[in-house]
Amino acid sequence: MQTEKVVQHIVNWLKDYATNAKVKGFVVGISGGIDSAVTSTLCAKTGLEVLCIEMPIHQAKSHVSRAQEHIAQLKARFPNVKDTRVDLTPVFEEFKTEVSLEGKQTTVDMALANTRARLRMTTLYYHAGLLGMLVAGTGNKVEDFGVGFYTKYGDGGVDLSPIADLLKSEVYAIGEFVKVPESIMKAAPSDGLFGDARSDEDQIGASYPELEWAMAQKDLGKTAQDFEGRQREVFEIFTRYNTNNQHKMLPIPICIIPKELK
Repeated sequence: MQTEKVVQHIVNWLKDYATNAKVKGFVVGISGGIDSAVTSTLCAKTGLEVLCIEMPIHQAKSHVSRAQEHIAQLKARFPNVKDTRVDLTPVFEEFKTEVSLEGKQTTVDMALANTRARLRMTTLYYHAGLLGMLVAGTGNKVEDFGVGFYTKYGDGGVDLSPIADLLKSEVYAIGEFVKVPESIMKAAPSDGLFGDARSDEDQIGASYPELEWAMAQKDLGKTAQDFEGRQREVFEIFTRYNTNNQHKMLPIPICIIPKELK
């Protein structure tokens, strides 16, 4: 990958899109992870206004410290960057008092994790609407179009996706080039939706390099029968996520009414 040229291409794309949309800049949710760090840095490089928002909900301390380190570094480098912090923990806890928490614990936990993401999406759009900005998404290609590892109408609810055509390894390459803090570069990727430091690999059962490999093999038309051992296991994990999460990757189904019925 021609990293410097890719960075400039994305920055130009972001700036052109914002200019054509007649908005001031971008709102980015900062999690302490590589994707939001790279996305916010690319947005900052446009010279347009950028608002970085921390939105903790019972957040792991390591995530909070990395997010704050990144924001401080970004503000020191770019005068167009501002930040704010919205503690959504009380909102989340109040929500829990108004809904049923009965059912299988793993199902309840997942529903609540997705609720966290949707509360954050609402917060991002509130500020974007208030300030005349766009919500910049932080999803990469493996998450968005490989395994669908994101929350529909949560972190998947955005105005534009600057890094969604980049594999995770390519996001790291850009992160190094644009000087993302070392603590973020070395941290295990995590969605931060469960209030602890569990990694994406813990949840999915495969690392991003493994998922990138499986994604490439699927594009070549390979099937699980073409592999054995760990490779077969990884390919089956990728295929299961890819199949189950197609509802996130495809357009919303529309029931078309036949003309003779109208």
